[in-house]
Amino acid sequence: MGTAGPYDPHLPAVPDWLNTGDNAWQLTAATLVGLQSMPGLVILYASIVKKKWAVNSAFMALYAFAAVLLCWVLLCYKMAFGDELLPFWGKGGPAFNQGYLKSRAKIPETVHFVNGKIEKEATMPYFPMATLVYFQFTFAAITTILVAGSVLGRMNIKAWMAFVPLWLIFSYTVGAYSLWGGGFLYHWGVIDYSGGYVIHLSSGVAGFVAAYWVGPRPQADRERFPPNNVLLMLAGAGLLWMGWSGFNGGAPYAANLTSSIAVLNTNLSAATSLLVWTTLDVIFFGKPSVIGAIQGMVTGLAGVTPGAGLVQTWAAIIIGIFSGSVPWASMMILHKKSTLLQQVDDTLAVFYTHAVAGILGGIMTGLFAHPDLCKLYLPVPNSNGAFYRGNGGKQLLKQLAGAAFIAVWNLVSTTLILLAIKMFIPLRMPEEELGIGDDAAHGEEAYALWGDGEKFEATRHATQMQQFERDQEAAHPSYVHGARGVTIVL
Repeated sequence: MGTAGPYDPHLPAVPDWLNTGDNAWQLTAATLVGLQSMPGLVILYASIVKKKWAVNSAFMALYAFAAVLLCWVLLCYKMAFGDELLPFWGKGGPAFNQGYLKSRAKIPETVHFVNGKIEKEATMPYFPMATLVYFQFTFAAITTILVAGSVLGRMNIKAWMAFVPLWLIFSYTVGAYSLWGGGFLYHWGVIDYSGGYVIHLSSGVAGFVAAYWVGPRPQADRERFPPNNVLLMLAGAGLLWMGWSGFNGGAPYAANLTSSIAVLNTNLSAATSLLVWTTLDVIFFGKPSVIGAIQGMVTGLAGVTPGAGLVQTWAAIIIGIFSGSVPWASMMILHKKSTLLQQVDDTLAVFYTHAVAGILGGIMTGLFAHPDLCKLYLPVPNSNGAFYRGNGGKQLLKQLAGAAFIAVWNLVSTTLILLAIKMFIPLRMPEEELGIGDDAAHGEEAYALWGDGEKFEATRHATQMQQFERDQEAAHPSYVHGARGVTIVL
């Protein structure tokens, strides 16, 4: 072929500012985060629920991933990372212009003090805007999918299809702009390294609110909701864990020192939290739980996310210890003692594993963010944890204020969105369809097998078979028993 190679320095495809290493890592990180949702959470949701809800749960995640991408490039990217409309919201607009996507990526400007004067300066990573748009989409998608975990097993799929774009526009973009896109919390110096507030706190609160308005699952499902495939559940959880290296490793927008520290701290916190949660299960319940181990893994990942690249490795272990114990206590003890918490049916306990862990991680970041590591990453000067000298504990107060804003905004916005949808579409499936599940919602079933993910209990099923045979004998005088228990109607 007589054409020039792709790395010919004279080609416009390789401008002087493009760092191919950073671009390659950022695209890899984006792909890892995307794999957390597709197929990670699709598999996890499909397998952790009752068999009759496997298809519906997987489809809710699949639909959200696709819908968020389209909305993101049409309007929402610039609402989260564009020019300021309000102190907490950017001006929406399309992000698919060829010239815009080929230009150098630009992170919103922040305030710097130079010789006593205020100067504004934008951060410009060494990769194109197209890379940044896609990377940030994967975060928006997984946040929306996490909300679904609270309402699995009863939300009207049509209501969910309306909810996804509305929640993305009126809730997610506000948190993203305020903390990452140049909003007031960003300039004030609230630390959210990679989404402890923007993603986990917001999805946990929004999911809890959605569970309240949609209502609980049928009593039979609340009392018995066994996973239909534990091994696939572990596979989905594994994709979620491994994908988190891109989740936190891609936050610095470069393949640099901070990304390396973040990846190590992320995995260490997850492992520590999983072991702590499992240990507590053994101490209090006598045996380890696979679901419990997965929950501990998730809380460790969510807990370290607010400061993954900003804390020392010993602090990541401490975060893992608290992430494995505080959410466990809130779920196993506080939940059972609170009438309000018991009334809200949060199917996958998203509030505890994401909101509680996210705010806990934000507080721990306010304590343990190291000054030297903050200088490598944060645009706002004098940002470091209260454990170190420098800001007299002001960072911790900022972290609490930031968490309060995200929680209140999601409570109000999610409520208003669901009430608006309810005017046109029922939020909840009809009661007769709730007893059927996937076949009623989609006309499809996950497995062509008997049962609903339940263990075979010989005594109970033998009694059911005897009753079935009596009913058949009464209805069909010619009914006989086939060999090996096979029933035949002549």
